[in-house]
Amino acid sequence: MKNSINLGILLTTVAYMAFTFHDAIIKILVVSIPVWQILFFRSLTILLGCLAYGRDKLVHQTMTSPIIARRILLLSAWLSYYSAASRLQLAEMTTLYYAAPVVGTLLAWLILKEEVTLARWLAVGVGFVGVLIACNPIGPTISWPVYLALQAAVLWAAAMVLLRKTSLHEKTIVQLAVSNVFFLVMTGVAVLYTWRTPDMTQLMLPVATGVVAGAAQLALFEGMRRAPVSVLAPFEYTSLVWAFLLGYLIWADIPMPNVIAGACMILGAGLIIIVSERLRRRLAV
Repeated sequence: MKNSINLGILLTTVAYMAFTFHDAIIKILVVSIPVWQILFFRSLTILLGCLAYGRDKLVHQTMTSPIIARRILLLSAWLSYYSAASRLQLAEMTTLYYAAPVVGTLLAWLILKEEVTLARWLAVGVGFVGVLIACNPIGPTISWPVYLALQAAVLWAAAMVLLRKTSLHEKTIVQLAVSNVFFLVMTGVAVLYTWRTPDMTQLMLPVATGVVAGAAQLALFEGMRRAPVSVLAPFEYTSLVWAFLLGYLIWADIPMPNVIAGACMILGAGLIIIVSERLRRRLAV
């Protein structure tokens, strides 16, 4: 069990690192290409990769899979998140999105009946305050992009709880394929009305997002199979380091002081859970 949880943590950390690189590519694209079109090409790339691996057997399993609600939540979360991408700095966008681990811990307790210790509740409170600070509470006006990023966080957290609930009895490759079939259909309808003919670079970058996102989703799904949501939730915070780095290197973004302060509190919330989980395992030995 200990090895399983450690592997789940490792896979989840790798997944969120890949998601940050994926977000950076999409942030570049949303300036010139509709988000529907980006997600369409991304899902098409992932699905083709899944079919190349699973072939006819995967087609049958995908057609008979009963999971629907999680796909709707994920699609809504990604549309909200990437719609905010063109107006927010990468680090700011990522920090606001870190409401997701806070909400995820609450939902894991309410829906999955996971044990949430006092240390985890403390981390939830510290993380929530960090998110408020990142939103600039000194005379703030919650702008539409900020609202979309926070909405995406709540939807993502709900989707991760459902993922944990289904991952124990559904193969990862099937979840990956079914999710992207759903996205392909939904975004394909919208693409008919929002299509913009891409140049070669704009065509290759969405394909690149598919490769990166496919690897990230695979790692995330496998991680969720191996550890509880409330244990994995704080490791989503590790992507903040990559967000700061990529934001500076690509766009020369320098985060506002309130974003940095909020990020520090959010990282502190993650450290509370990490330390408390290690102490729990030591005491259990």
